Amino acid sequence: MIKLNENFLKLKDSYLFSDINKKVKEYTKENPDANIIKLGIGDVTKPIPSVIVDAIKKSADEMGNINTFKGYGPEQGYDFLKEKIIENEYKNIDIKMDEIFISDGAKCDTGNIIEIFNKNIRVGITDPVYPVYLDTNVMYGTAGKYDENTKRYDNIIYLNATEENNFIPKPDELEEIPDLIYICSPNNPTGVAMNKRILKSWVEFAKQNGSIILYDSAYEAFIEEDDIPHSIYEIEGAKEVAIEFKSYSKTAGFTGLRCAYTVVPNELVVKLKTNLTHITGKDSSISINKLWNRRITTKFNGVSYIIQKAAEAVYSEEGKKEIRENINYYKENAKILLQGLRKAGIICYGGINSPYVWLKTPNGISSWEYFEILLRKCNVVGTPGVGFGRNGEGYFRLTAFGNREKTIEAMGRIVEMSL
Repeated sequence: MIKLNENFLKLKDSYLFSDINKKVKEYTKENPDANIIKLGIGDVTKPIPSVIVDAIKKSADEMGNINTFKGYGPEQGYDFLKEKIIENEYKNIDIKMDEIFISDGAKCDTGNIIEIFNKNIRVGITDPVYPVYLDTNVMYGTAGKYDENTKRYDNIIYLNATEENNFIPKPDELEEIPDLIYICSPNNPTGVAMNKRILKSWVEFAKQNGSIILYDSAYEAFIEEDDIPHSIYEIEGAKEVAIEFKSYSKTAGFTGLRCAYTVVPNELVVKLKTNLTHITGKDSSISINKLWNRRITTKFNGVSYIIQKAAEAVYSEEGKKEIRENINYYKENAKILLQGLRKAGIICYGGINSPYVWLKTPNGISSWEYFEILLRKCNVVGTPGVGFGRNGEGYFRLTAFGNREKTIEAMGRIVEMSL
């Protein structure tokens, strides 16, 4: 008889954004003339910069010529893109070519990375959190049982991100030591970012306790304050304890093209408790880079040549210019969100180094109640904070990735409703 991976049955409800889409569709069906403005899902709206589109066209033409046709590429990514990443993203950091792995998305890599770790480890995940981190651990089996009373999984160590700590958990707040620690900065959903001092404390914590940090830096391009690191490897010793994930999705509008990269330093080595010298060598330790490379070459055929040429164009002078213009456009939208919410008397966070604004729901109403109010009274769609975890109840996320005119219109509606 066939048996299922019963861990999938431990997942709670459906995926957050599927629930939102279902509710919006039902409302639209009932109100076909409603002018819905969506500020929920963090999908970009500005088109791909023209220099990137030209690179796609040119590389597509290459595929039709026998002299330039490309078949299977290296699973880890083409060197031409890795070289650009090192030149532009890690100018003053010693990152090597074999430490970079090109992928089809940070979402995929942050979910897949747990495959190289034992299912009995303790995983530290922030609450609230980007759902992929938690759900993939549930699927894999590291999360344990779900407690209906606490609304949490019993084998997850929750890093509480609350108004009291400005939504930035710190190592000295932990009562237990996680083996694996997910950190997203600038953060999704709260929009806040860790400064160098706090991130350094996490690196030191990981070194002292033999933990590994999974550092999601998908929103790095939105950083504008000097004390916010663009890479965890700006912190001394981080290459010994951290894996970094970066994405072109929000930076360059690649949500529909799919390209990202993961950095797994050669210095990141795990000492094994059991004697496996016949596999790992005399010191019974193994490189995480080696394991990730084995996983990639087995389960992934690499990002297409065409998409990697598109990513290479991101680093051209014209590409940088157009991308910066798009980023600034979204950052201005974030300012409009902040100004509008504050005018409406709503407490909010984020929106400075991030495209997300995290607001406190008025009058203590629940996240989903506020979702229904905005949808029905303002025809504005956002994301209920409770969908990101227990600590998200009473909060709400809005995204700056919308159209400028619609963002202004949405804020006007919310302000009018609130006054």
